[in-house]
Amino acid sequence: MRITEVIVQNDKVRFEPAFLETKRRQLKALREALVGNSTATLKEESELNAGANGEAREFEDDAQKLTTLELEGTLEARDTVRLINVERALRKIDEGTYGVSDVSGEPIPIERLNAVPEAIYTLAEQAAMDQKAIS
Repeated sequence: MRITEVIVQNDKVRFEPAFLETKRRQLKALREALVGNSTATLKEESELNAGANGEAREFEDDAQKLTTLELEGTLEARDTVRLINVERALRKIDEGTYGVSDVSGEPIPIERLNAVPEAIYTLAEQAAMDQKAIS
């Protein structure tokens, strides 16, 4: 972390405009990639469905296709959540609250923001939400 990335003002963490602009570019690129993945998945699923019509079917092939579609569905759901977080992070930049947790209002460490620019929760909060979702 460069010392110029963070400004503390009235006990609140603020980021330098250059840092925020870098994050904005990263988030927009991530958004494009996630939307591109979703479009590619839909196209592939459509092609699979079109190719299956009128063909002789093997149960093993159907099972393999179903497993693949299920996995892709799981990945697509994860990407959808990431896309929602990307959109929220972009709004937070505009609002001036980027780097502050939506749950607790606690600062999100810059290391986390560098690793996961769409982070809108602290690592502990995210882990708790993930654990809750699994249970």
